[in-house]
Formats: sequence, structure tokens, C-alpha cells
Amino acid sequence: MGGEQKTKPTQHGVRDLRSLGLSPAVIFCRCKEVLEEGTKSKIASFCHVDGPESVLSVHDVSNVYHVPLLLMEQNLHRIIAEKLQLGSITELEGRLDLTMRGLEETSNMWNLITGDVANEQVLAKLDNGESLCGVSGMTRSMTDWARMAFKLDGFEKEVKIVLVGKYTGLQDSYLSVIKSLKHASMAVERKLDLIWVEAAHLEDNFEDETMGGEKEYEEAWAKIKSADGVVVPGGFGTRGFSGKVLAAKHCRENSIPFLGICLGFQAMVVEYSRTILHWEDANSTEFDEDTKNPVVLFMPEIDKDVMGGTMRLGSRNTAFTHPTHEDGSPSIAKIMYGNASIVSERHRHRYEVNPERVDAIHDAGLKFVGRDETGTRMEVAELPRSQHPYYVGCQYHPEFKSRPLNPSPPFHGLLLAACGMLDNYLESCQK
Repeated sequence: MGGEQKTKPTQHGVRDLRSLGLSPAVIFCRCKEVLEEGTKSKIASFCHVDGPESVLSVHDVSNVYHVPLLLMEQNLHRIIAEKLQLGSITELEGRLDLTMRGLEETSNMWNLITGDVANEQVLAKLDNGESLCGVSGMTRSMTDWARMAFKLDGFEKEVKIVLVGKYTGLQDSYLSVIKSLKHASMAVERKLDLIWVEAAHLEDNFEDETMGGEKEYEEAWAKIKSADGVVVPGGFGTRGFSGKVLAAKHCRENSIPFLGICLGFQAMVVEYSRTILHWEDANSTEFDEDTKNPVVLFMPEIDKDVMGGTMRLGSRNTAFTHPTHEDGSPSIAKIMYGNASIVSERHRHRYEVNPERVDAIHDAGLKFVGRDETGTRMEVAELPRSQHPYYVGCQYHPEFKSRPLNPSPPFHGLLLAACGMLDNYLESCQK
């Protein structure tokens, strides 16, 4: 009414919290426009917090990564340090004030609290890669974060990534994958154009009107063929698996950068076995228990008849046992992990590549470069770069460890390849 910012909803919410015995020390007000000082004072008075400085404006910004900077600009770090009495911790003595002063010197430059964009001085320093903090090294992480947040606003080029899944009707099912793609796209400084393809729509029988229709089939394949890169994430159940296998085949044969995760990794193995080794009925026993070529099978230590607790879960080590291919080229997956010999990633699966078929598949060209520490479980597969720009699969879920300033290596590699930047990146890594 009349453009006035209303405080009653906030007051009612705080009253309900107090009725439960919870008294807030800080109130975050989510709003479209910057919270006015008069509104802050009114909320502080009626909600019994220390003052207007304890009422923080969380208004709309150009991207979500500005929010930590916005809160820092309003001294949230000082409030937390005071409320948690961090100054009384011996280990932080002499460091806390130094760190806080550096944060404040930096945050004064953002201009986010006024609803404006960063001033030219900040943008110039960000573009030049300079530290924005007068206290050397103390706020390096926030400086890097700020650089990332402000650069994101200026991305103009796009990269088109197709996600082939079976739960596309509920996209939150792939939230970690989406975030990992976003983190990787920020690392290559591209806008992410994420295209969804229902895996079942790629299957040959879906073209039949009784299954779906020619239109959906052709649209799905048109998306795959126009992609800069394709990712096939995990899943359970037979629906859509054939579509994932066909997507892997198309990307392998047409040099489209490809990343297969968990079931997507298994689809790569099944496709390669069928096409290259000519094991026409090669399959996972999850989908065909009677196949004569079970290239993926139920892990032997798990009892199929016992429900619950039957997954291989949690963080487990993967060793790069084959760091160099026969043609002398290095493993692309190993390079993306910083040439680490062993990496730790999180797992969530019941099926694995059949150990009895590993040598035949590996010798045929799909290289199992990463294996568990016993050498019997296949974790990472790839084609040498002499055969494909980026064709990588992993049994584990690398998306679970991706972070905005530290994108998951397999996803980072996919986006580099999709943007045509992988060669330059590899050259820089070898210097």
C-alpha cells in the first residue's frame, strides 16, 4: 500500500518463534528492494533485537553468490564474532581483529547494500586479479568469492550442456549435478545453457506412437546433436537405460564431450561392449539377469534378499592405476585431479563392472584408468584423447564434492572440452 514496507509479517513470525522459546539475535529480511532504515528500526524495536544493525536486508541481487558479500557489508561477521565470543578463544588471539578489519575494508567497496552494482574501482581490481584486502592473505577466500560473483554478471558466451536423465520431471533429483555444472561453467566463464532430455525419448521404440511419438523422439535427438557436451547422471531401474546407452554411443562416435556418472558410467561400458567387442547382448544384470555377457553385475558381498543397507556408500579412495595410455598420452581424468595418484570421492551404488570382463574391455580401448585400492573395482573409465576430446565416466558421484570456487574435476573437464578450452588448460597444467 503506497510503497510502504510492511513489518507485520516479520513481527508475527518472530512472535511465533518466541512462543517456542526461540529468541533471534539477528533477523534476516528477505525483500525485493533494499530495506529502509526506518523499517529496520521498527522491526528492531518490536522484535526486541539489539538494534537496527541486527536487522539485515537480504534484497534481490543479480546472482545468489552476491548474498555472502551483501551480508558481510552489513557486518554479519562482526555480529557472529561477538555473539559467539570468538575474541575469547586463545587460538584466535591477535588474528580475529586483523581478519575482521580486512573484511570490513573489502566490504565497504561492494555497494550492494545500496542496491547498486560494484563501482568501477572494484570491477577494475577484480579484472586485474588484484587482492581487494589491505591485510595480506587474511581474506583471500572472500576476495576470490567476490571476483567470481562479479564476473558472473558479465558472462556473455554460452555453453550448451544436455543432461540425459530419467527423472527430468522432478529436476531437483539432479540438484547436485546441476550445481556442479554451474560451478564448472563459472570456472570457464560461460553462461550455462542446460538442456533436459528424457532418456526414454532417445530409445528407438519411443518413435512408435504407442510408446510416445515421433515428434518427442526427433526433438530429443536434435538436442543431443546440437549439444556442446552431454552428461548422463545416475539412476535406478530399467526405464531409460537404453536411451542412456544410445546417448553414450552417439557422443563417442561423434566426438561430443561426454561425462557418465554411476549408471551413466555403466551405460558407457555396456555400449562399448556391444559396439566394439560385438557382445550384442551385453548388459547389466540389474536389467537382464540372463544375459550371456554380464558386463555389470551386483556386487558379490551384497545380499539381494536383504532389504536396507545394501549400498556401497560413502567416501572411498580411487587410485589412478593406469596414468598413461599406450599411445603415450596421459590420463585426462588424472590430470583434471591435479595429477593426484589417489583421490577420495563419494559412492552410492549396488552394481559394478564385472571384474571378469575388465581386461577384455580395457584392451579393446575403453581404459579403466581409476580403480579401487584393491584393483578389482572399476572407478574411472576414459578414451585416450587421440580418440576422443573428452569421454570420461566414473562409478562414484563427483558432484557431491563440487564447490563454487573448487568445481568437481570431471565436470570441469567436461565444460573445458565443451568450450574448446581443454587443450590450453592441459598445456598450462604441464608447464
